[in-house]
Amino acid sequence: MTEKWGNRISERGPGLVLGQLLGSTGQARKSGDRIAGENLLDIDTYIQQAKQAEQAKIHTILLADSVVASETAPRPSLEPVTMLSAVAAHTSRIGLIASVSTTFTEPYNLARQILSLDHISKGRAGWNLVTSSVGEKNFGKDLPAHDDRYAIGAEAAAVVQALWTSWDADAVAYDDRNRQLVDPAKVHRIDWTGPHYSVRGPLNISRSPQDQPIVAQAGSSDAGRALGARIADVIFTTGMVDLEESVALYADFKARARAAGRSPDAIKIMPGVAPVVASTDEEAQRFWRTIVEEIDYDEGRRALAGQFGGIDFEGVDIDAPIRLDDLPDIESVQGRRSRYGVFHRLIATGRVRTVRDLIIFHYSAAGHWFPVGSVENIADQLQERYERGAADGFNLLAFVLRYDWGFEAVTEHLIPELQRRGIFHREYERETLRGNLGV
Repeated sequence: MTEKWGNRISERGPGLVLGQLLGSTGQARKSGDRIAGENLLDIDTYIQQAKQAEQAKIHTILLADSVVASETAPRPSLEPVTMLSAVAAHTSRIGLIASVSTTFTEPYNLARQILSLDHISKGRAGWNLVTSSVGEKNFGKDLPAHDDRYAIGAEAAAVVQALWTSWDADAVAYDDRNRQLVDPAKVHRIDWTGPHYSVRGPLNISRSPQDQPIVAQAGSSDAGRALGARIADVIFTTGMVDLEESVALYADFKARARAAGRSPDAIKIMPGVAPVVASTDEEAQRFWRTIVEEIDYDEGRRALAGQFGGIDFEGVDIDAPIRLDDLPDIESVQGRRSRYGVFHRLIATGRVRTVRDLIIFHYSAAGHWFPVGSVENIADQLQERYERGAADGFNLLAFVLRYDWGFEAVTEHLIPELQRRGIFHREYERETLRGNLGV
């Protein structure tokens, strides 16, 4: 098996890529194992998680974000670029990807923030391009329609990348007394004029240590796929429960990249996965049953409000079947269309039948794949998806990682098993995130 995978690694770059969603999500457990990161403002906990992830050789950590607070279940959160800048000072090799919305952030500020993080981390930064589906009331503006948000996001990304390259790589030099010298002829205005932005430039920070920070993108709607295939280095997708659906999604992204004039190898497809890992399948199932038994279904109903096409589940019988005919069409949803599409497909295929099922899927991994089993069982499934062409790697979700036992199971048992099989690296081979991802 290892010999076979060795050939596959040489063909596909650095082998299996693993990222981690940093932090804590979901509900607190009522008893049992301690939860890591329950205080979402505790920077020391984030730093500890990042150090553990780096020790396990995980390629990158991702910080999701929201610019709103729920009125029914508010939770505090740190601003991603600020928080990851603190994490950067305590790590040396792991990548740092921050989510920043193009709907509510001007490209110049966005380019400056991410590139500053990149210099602080010495070439380990990335930007997760998101187009917010809520939050307009905090900015005194109307929320554009779904496809319009992606059009704005596409232009914002083009402006950001133009600003990142507005300084030539050799624009900054140092004399024999280590004084900084900047050649004005190598710093350029971008003079951008487009439908949504007018930006003169240049940026007031020099070229990235990795040429440009990594760009990640997570939308899986048609507009999201088109944007990601054109500009992203990393695609975070929903980890489909069905293997064949994952293979089809992977192939679609690669085909879109080729149609956009890019090499399919220029992007890494990383579905989300929330593995429940234990020493045996039986123990993993026991962990899973304990987690499900402790779900607060009233809180789960409220959490679904912004995820499910605007449908309100308050007062609905939790064990009543969900009728597909009662749901809006996927293309009519202007909010989180791709996430709604995931849940819609789960209902259409019969994997989700009731509101209770829907809450369990949402709580476990927001519709992502959550395999339950022994270390060897989970490793087999990850290996199969990699070999079948369903993924270049995986984004480990915070659902299970928030528990001490879950994080340790991944870092101390699952990853060593993947390394033993020869499909995951044992050391970082490059100084920069771009180098370690092989893009």
